[in-house]
Amino acid sequence: MFQTIVLIFIGISAGFAVSCGVFAFISMIGIPPRLAGRTHTANHISLYETMIILGGILGNLITILNPDVLGGKIALCSFGFFSGIFVGCMALALAEVLKAIPVFAHRISLRKGMAWLVVATAAGKFCGAFYQFFFSE
Repeated sequence: MFQTIVLIFIGISAGFAVSCGVFAFISMIGIPPRLAGRTHTANHISLYETMIILGGILGNLITILNPDVLGGKIALCSFGFFSGIFVGCMALALAEVLKAIPVFAHRISLRKGMAWLVVATAAGKFCGAFYQFFFSE
């Protein structure tokens, strides 16, 4: 009994530590203020933050409890779509914070077509994920 309680405590503590790190990372690279600024919805910034926290909590609960998902393939496709948007926002925000895209564009002397570079990156990420999901073992 004591061992089970200690394991539960360690698991919850580790979960809190990881989730705090993820939320700190999201805040550090500035996703909520940047999205609010681009969409001109700065008056709803607390809603953005609340939804990020609720998404993390819901994701943890789904991972732990492993419930049956209602909606079938439509729900799965919509979840995948919105997860892809989230991962794309995270990747591009991190690249922007690290100034990777401007440095790369300067090194290859790219003057026009930055939008095409971003679209090609997204398309490559999509093709790689599609291949991994449907064709890998």
